[in-house]
Amino acid sequence: MLFLRALIAFLILPGTFAGLFPAWIVSADRWRGQGSWIRVVPLVIGIAILIWCVRDFYVAGKGTLAPWDPPKNLVIVGLYRFVRNPMYVGILLLLAGWSFLSGSALLAAYAGLVGVAFHLRVVLYEEPRLKRQFGEQWTAYAASVRRWLPRIKAFGGDRNDGPSLPKP
Repeated sequence: MLFLRALIAFLILPGTFAGLFPAWIVSADRWRGQGSWIRVVPLVIGIAILIWCVRDFYVAGKGTLAPWDPPKNLVIVGLYRFVRNPMYVGILLLLAGWSFLSGSALLAAYAGLVGVAFHLRVVLYEEPRLKRQFGEQWTAYAASVRRWLPRIKAFGGDRNDGPSLPKP
């Protein structure tokens, strides 16, 4: 059942904001320039990051990316060891790659607005909720891993190569 919930959340959220809306924007953009196939690289990297993060929410977090069905455990594995919001970074890379590929300045502007919306959502809603839900564990993680810019060395969590997190 969790797999079905995770799949539905994936199709609804990234499917809409990184799939349907961008497709509509690109199709309506009369000022589109020439895109380039070499610019598909950020799009592919963004998709890979997104899928990896959804998997980590499912496996380690025992939840989905949806706000109505969030992970039960604090997810600090995989890419979350390097940056606190890799799923959002992945979506922004996907949108940037699609913008480059299609030559759409409107899609680039949409990606910028989505980036601002992600930041506001993280700061005003997600981080306060995670602090309430996970307490000291979240505080230690947030103090060790940056919000948007990845760390060079992975966060160790409960391993010997980094600071330990308090148990929930």
